[in-house]
Amino acid sequence: MAAPHRGTTGSGTYFITAGTFQKQQLLQSDRMAQLLLDVLLGYRSQEKYLLHEFVLMPDHFHLLITPLLTLERALQLIKGGFSFRAKKELGFGGEIWEKSFYDRRVRDWGEYSAFRQYIHRNPVKKGLALVPEEYPYGSARTGMALDAVPRRLKPEELSA
Repeated sequence: MAAPHRGTTGSGTYFITAGTFQKQQLLQSDRMAQLLLDVLLGYRSQEKYLLHEFVLMPDHFHLLITPLLTLERALQLIKGGFSFRAKKELGFGGEIWEKSFYDRRVRDWGEYSAFRQYIHRNPVKKGLALVPEEYPYGSARTGMALDAVPRRLKPEELSA
């Protein structure tokens, strides 16, 4: 099945979910999760997108991201870059990702806050950590420097 056409995905912020092939627990090992984290932060440092929040779960990931290219290109870099490096550096030989991804454009501060909370609570809900800050592969972890909330989504009291 072909990926759905998304139209123009210009300068918005998106909540993204992408799953591993057939829900395999490919990201449960530290090596695989750390490699995906390296890829995610690497393209961010190359200014391909702004990364606001994320969590890497054993069989999927969630992002709050503002692409500086198109959304499709940003996800191609993340998923494709990870696949390339996993095969080259870790000798992984199988399929890694489902072909598409779920995206939801974030329209306001309320949605942004709800997605942020969902991302932070995901490892706790799945029993991978007692509190979000304990989970090593999420933006709730203490000391994780990410991009600020987009100005257009900030409530007035945060924008001042």
